[in-house]
Amino acid sequence: MKVDFLIFSAHPDDAELSMGGTIAKLTAAGLKVGIVDLSKGGLGTRGSAEKRMKEANRSSEILKLTVRENLGLKDGSIKFNERYLKKIISKIRKYQPKIIFAPYFNDRHPDHIGTSQLVKEAMFFSGLPKIITKDKEQIQKPFRPQKLFYYMQTYEFKPTFVVDISGAFETKMKAILAFDTQFHNSESREPETFISQPIFLQFIEARAKYFGFKIGKEYGEAFYSEEELEVDLFSFI
Repeated sequence: MKVDFLIFSAHPDDAELSMGGTIAKLTAAGLKVGIVDLSKGGLGTRGSAEKRMKEANRSSEILKLTVRENLGLKDGSIKFNERYLKKIISKIRKYQPKIIFAPYFNDRHPDHIGTSQLVKEAMFFSGLPKIITKDKEQIQKPFRPQKLFYYMQTYEFKPTFVVDISGAFETKMKAILAFDTQFHNSESREPETFISQPIFLQFIEARAKYFGFKIGKEYGEAFYSEEELEVDLFSFI
């Protein structure tokens, strides 16, 4: 099954936090969007890998994803190696997205950095016929997406473009809160973490408001491209 957009993330909930509004906007327009989580987030202080999988399924329904997969890589050890690279190449060739997304290449979490490097290299090598990957024992055909865009996690960057998510912000927050073991819950007795503090969700909203304001909208999500992008000036008229 082909998708229009494919998002790679190190852990379940990364895509929702970073670009959940953009995903919701795309699926509402009838476009096919998929997420490939590289790990199950088993090292997370709160919850468990099993609970994260159930939460990811709930979030996927909220976002109306076409597909969501988890590669089951070792959480905390997502670094470049050939085996991981081929797993990602295989997913790119399987779903043949026009656009792929990855974490920005400088971030607080080492797994985010490793995911970024893996996806960038996989995008290039997925187009080379001499690199062999299989899906269901069938050799896959080479395929390369048109563009790779990076989404923002903890560390910020100067965006190449900002997507207006004003009409999708509520859906983004519902998708985030589907991961109820990870974020603030006054009834939870689990240890507090960086993202379980009440102020963290306020920060997510404040960031969306900030980037929305930068483009004259209520809410926005920021992205970075290493390559130049075409702009249609007639769209401003």
